[in-house]
Amino acid sequence: MNRKNTQTGILANRTRRNSGAAFLKAAFLLGGLMGFGALSQAQTAAPAADDSLTWHGITLYGIVDLGLQYDTHAAPVNDYFPAGTADIIQKNGNGSVTGVTPNNLSQSRIGLKGAEPLVGDWSAVFKLETFFNPQSGDISDGLKSLTQNNGRSLETQSTNIDTSVAGQLFQQSYAGFSSPTFGTLTFGRQNTLLADGIAKYDPEGASQAFSVIGLSGTTAGGGDTQDRRLDESFKYIANFSGVHVGALYKLNGSSGSANSALQFQLGADYAGLAIDAYYAKANDAVSVSALSAEQVTGLAALGYSPSNSLSATITDNTSYSVMASYNFGAPKIFAGYEHIQYANPSQALPVGFSDIGGYVLAYVNNAPYKGPDKVLQVYWAGLKYAVASNFDVTVAYYGYNQNSYATGADAGCSSTVAGSCSGTLNAFSLAADYRFTKRFDGYAGFMWSGVKDGLASGYLNTSNVNPTIGVRYQF
Repeated sequence: MNRKNTQTGILANRTRRNSGAAFLKAAFLLGGLMGFGALSQAQTAAPAADDSLTWHGITLYGIVDLGLQYDTHAAPVNDYFPAGTADIIQKNGNGSVTGVTPNNLSQSRIGLKGAEPLVGDWSAVFKLETFFNPQSGDISDGLKSLTQNNGRSLETQSTNIDTSVAGQLFQQSYAGFSSPTFGTLTFGRQNTLLADGIAKYDPEGASQAFSVIGLSGTTAGGGDTQDRRLDESFKYIANFSGVHVGALYKLNGSSGSANSALQFQLGADYAGLAIDAYYAKANDAVSVSALSAEQVTGLAALGYSPSNSLSATITDNTSYSVMASYNFGAPKIFAGYEHIQYANPSQALPVGFSDIGGYVLAYVNNAPYKGPDKVLQVYWAGLKYAVASNFDVTVAYYGYNQNSYATGADAGCSSTVAGSCSGTLNAFSLAADYRFTKRFDGYAGFMWSGVKDGLASGYLNTSNVNPTIGVRYQF
């Protein structure tokens, strides 16, 4: 994964941005070839009535998603960041970018899952799932995108954003036991209850190109994107006659509560309505960013390398959320709200802490709030309309509202003078998805996003539009 240096990656990105037409032809051809191969394997591996790639209860599955995207204000495409580009406006959104982008509608992945009957209706279950970027062939690694930009000015950066996807061989890696009667208990690295809720109640299906809460794990992570998926976690979910319950706890591998997390879920389905409420608490949640030029200079004295070192802000996060959908038939509406409170951590994380993916926290801020706690409110609504059995159109709105947690002369501010001033983010998206076959579909759409006041502090530009077309193959 370290075979490319930053200059080579930037040159490769520029080359790919000139190959849109060739990419589309190749993508359709690749989809056709893969479809033929998958069908051939299915015929020999499973009964005629089942076209899954299943053998002795173990199923091979995957997704390949590639597209062509134009951004009005963005940083260059990054080979490792899961979405390739930022999709929503970011601080380093310097100018227009055109490129081949991965994982627009779904994260490309390949995985194995299995269920082995035990006794009664109980089964042993497992899942192993790897995320990759098909435009570069690299394992998805958002934290590598950050280290590639260590010491760079905003104007010279490529796309780099914190994420839970940090080059791990498996993004899902768990085993457990499942019963239709009593529920499912799994342990390992897995999605949180909130992440499952976002996938269920986001009108855009947690798409990275067309959804703020799909691209950013802030909501699905209960405040920090690294908590969208959790190592060393136990997760229980069950459905009792339309009532769903869930619980999750993350161990920290040592004593105390530092870097632990817990979540609870309660919801129900009734006559087309689905609704769930969530509570989440994360101790010592980690939010990382690229190092400044000054911090890079200081690494030698600390004994760390810029290739795997990052700057981190540590917080204790508490969130409450409610999400719902209602199915009218052809149209289906979605809505959600989450209230996230960020506080200084009750236990500090030390410099040199080993973060996900083996990255090192070389600079650690354990006291980011000098006055009021930070509060972020996230809300969304949308409609998905089934124009035909194989054609959907979705419209959605997403919003952030941040309080002012500044102190001193800036207390109560609503301007761009500081990132701690109150501020807003708004985004609108429209996307269409046409399924040519069961396994192959094409999509097109766009998302407009804009920031104001504190959430726009330090930004090179304050809005972005990202028209995107692409294809997706699933097996």
